[in-house]
Amino acid sequence: SQILRGLAQGLSEKESLNAADLASALQESSKMAYKGISNPVEGTMLTVIKDIAAAVQTEAANNGGDMITIMEAAVDAAGESVANTPNLLDVLRQAGVVDAGGQGLHTIFDGVLRYLRGEMEQMRFRKPQIIVTDLHATKLPQMIAADEVPYGYCTEFLLKGEKLDTDKIRKKLEKKGESLIVVGDESAARIHIHTLEPGDVISYAGGLGTLHQVSIRNMDEQHHDYLEMQKDRGPAVDTAIVAVVAGDGLSDVFTSLGITVIVPGGQTMNPSTKDLLQAVEQAVSDKAIILPNNKNIVATANQVQSLTEKKIEVVPTTTIPQGVAALLAFDYEANLESNIQIMTRAMGAVKTIEICRAVRSAKLGDLKIKKKQPIGFLDGDLVSVGESGLDVLNKMLSKLDLGKIEVITIYYGADTKPAEAEQVAGDIRSRYPQLQIEVVRGGQPHYNYIISIE
Repeated sequence: SQILRGLAQGLSEKESLNAADLASALQESSKMAYKGISNPVEGTMLTVIKDIAAAVQTEAANNGGDMITIMEAAVDAAGESVANTPNLLDVLRQAGVVDAGGQGLHTIFDGVLRYLRGEMEQMRFRKPQIIVTDLHATKLPQMIAADEVPYGYCTEFLLKGEKLDTDKIRKKLEKKGESLIVVGDESAARIHIHTLEPGDVISYAGGLGTLHQVSIRNMDEQHHDYLEMQKDRGPAVDTAIVAVVAGDGLSDVFTSLGITVIVPGGQTMNPSTKDLLQAVEQAVSDKAIILPNNKNIVATANQVQSLTEKKIEVVPTTTIPQGVAALLAFDYEANLESNIQIMTRAMGAVKTIEICRAVRSAKLGDLKIKKKQPIGFLDGDLVSVGESGLDVLNKMLSKLDLGKIEVITIYYGADTKPAEAEQVAGDIRSRYPQLQIEVVRGGQPHYNYIISIE
């Protein structure tokens, strides 16, 4: 956000844009991004935006150039910078990956370049270029409990006030914890910190103005719960199955279906390659299948294959219902290759509806969306908006061919009351009496409903 803020600030008084203007704005963008982080780390998107700004500055100074030439220099610099991030950050080298944020910046600038070239139509069918590194992954060090330090509390809030001094706030809070981020202006500042003393942080900030959207999460407890969940390794199995799941109810579902290891994660809380690798290594088997259950985790899961001596396969499930279907299809008597085929075929036979509330107002195609309005996704694509979750679901079901459908399973989330979920199920039963409707407490965050249609 600070990169975009700096870019906007650098161009705020410009009615038209030339190479020198863009170079200056990108320098401002880089400075603001670094300024927003208390302890900037190289090998991240900070480095990438800095390298982009430097390349554009050089191109503009030496050659002037039109905007396409300037943007070509930016994209080339971004690609080289992203590929170099593992040289600057050990954790990337250990995992054998490049920085994801930097990769995102490369994709954004590449999109701008292709727009300037008039390649909008081709972009509809083009996947972003994924930057790879020629560095080999190094073996991850073993984690020893004695070396661990308290995680503390992840503390986040929005501070509103008058004449706020973000530099002064940052300096005051630097000694209170780690991973400090202070961004904003004189009227509002967003603050994030990992601290052992959240009360002190809140007290200090409260003296400067009013606090909003306060979130304090006990990271030690989260880590402990994760370790407790994983410490009881099951009996040896021929093929272990590792699944990424968020929500205690959904975890129970996967456990009841014979999952070997559950890795907490999902939308907005993607596990790292290291998390998945640890789960695979703890399974008592030399073969494992990973169910990512989220499109953003599939690539991470694929990285695990090169980091272990075990035989790893990924069934590229992108939703929870796909993961359940794949797990149900697993044949304990079949070999690994056969199971991959069976499970992949099973996941493709399921449709997934996900219903949540919009985080902001927007217009996407024919859909006009208001903030906090219920919206519906079909297999990952936003297709519906309505006044209630039930309204959205009914609209989506009315557009589907339910002739061959037999079962609809409704997994309701942590923020949805059981009575509300039963009411939704009752309405669907009355509309479609030929279908079997099941209601299961999923306990998942973000999504009020995750619905399996099979």
